[in-house]
Amino acid sequence: MKKVLLGTIALMAFAAPAAAADLAARPYTKAPPMIAAVYNWSGFYVGANGGWGSSRKCWDAVTAAGAFIANEGCHDATGGTAGGQVGYRWQSGTWVFGIEGQGNWADFRGNNVSLAGLAGIPGFVGSSIHSKIDGFGLLTGQVGWAANNVLFYVKGGAAVTADRYRIATTVGNVTLANSNDDTRWGGVVGVGLEYGFAPNWSAAIEYDHLFMDNRTSTFTTPGGAFFSNERIRQDVDLVTVRVNYRWGGPVIAKY
Repeated sequence: MKKVLLGTIALMAFAAPAAAADLAARPYTKAPPMIAAVYNWSGFYVGANGGWGSSRKCWDAVTAAGAFIANEGCHDATGGTAGGQVGYRWQSGTWVFGIEGQGNWADFRGNNVSLAGLAGIPGFVGSSIHSKIDGFGLLTGQVGWAANNVLFYVKGGAAVTADRYRIATTVGNVTLANSNDDTRWGGVVGVGLEYGFAPNWSAAIEYDHLFMDNRTSTFTTPGGAFFSNERIRQDVDLVTVRVNYRWGGPVIAKY
């Protein structure tokens, strides 16, 4: 019995190192790489906007041939605006390119007492000039630079405004003459900063300046008689807050 016990112990002593050598080492597993989400600005989008605008209007009374008669002064037509936009963007690296159409309702109003009337020029005494913008539209191209979900962009293109003009008495605001509704075309440049707060949603603040040059309008009395020709120069400044929903161009994983 003693010999058997000693033999068993000796066998276990020799077998233990061999069994340990036969055990396979645990494989080393590399931790998965960190994944950084990259916001992709590519795709179609539609959105809404609202804000404030101001239009600088300067009036000169002129002859039918365009010769200067008298300066009637300038005023700012200001008020609120709201509308929508639709566009498409495509991204290449950190550069973003796009095209957008925008249409807005507006209520920009302003007036001033005619300087020609204050100077005592016959036909202008006791009168004031009034301006209103009912709406505007923009068709622009965009170039931007993206830092993940933050986009800085500039834009430029064509602009159109819907204008109304009126001449009234300074006392009682009685209409003396109106012009036909004026649809005026010009140019626009702008700049914006947009933030993607969800994979398909973004919010932005934007400033635009409209160059609308000058245009001559004919004014007639409520009875249809000729009253005056007015050459009106106009620029428009806009500040709007925008929210867009985009489809296409999902978030890309960057390793």
